[in-house]
Amino acid sequence: MLDQFYISVLNFYKSHLGRKSLSIALIYINLLELSIIILLSSFFLAFAKQMKLITLSATKFWIIFTLISVFIIFKNWMRFNGKRRTILKAKIKAKPMSIYLLWSLPLACLALTYILFQVQ
Repeated sequence: MLDQFYISVLNFYKSHLGRKSLSIALIYINLLELSIIILLSSFFLAFAKQMKLITLSATKFWIIFTLISVFIIFKNWMRFNGKRRTILKAKIKAKPMSIYLLWSLPLACLALTYILFQVQ
């Protein structure tokens, strides 16, 4: 599913910006994956606090999130570079999705994350 989002963003910006669309699509997929990860982790952190479980300190949480973020960015850079991108473009022939919907997904995840951090 994330591959389909990547290809949709890439195809939308390819007609307008040309080669720069590759970096925009990569930034989009990184932002989407990181916002999903922070949403899930903030949910589990809030759940653990409500259940009065012993959890990570805030410093350890942000260090682990930073390490996961670096891994995800590197993984996406390697994954959507060159041959893999060409194969994905050939395989995925889906209808183009609304660019506004695609950009609202990470923003919605970040808004929900903000709400969950208020619970703590």
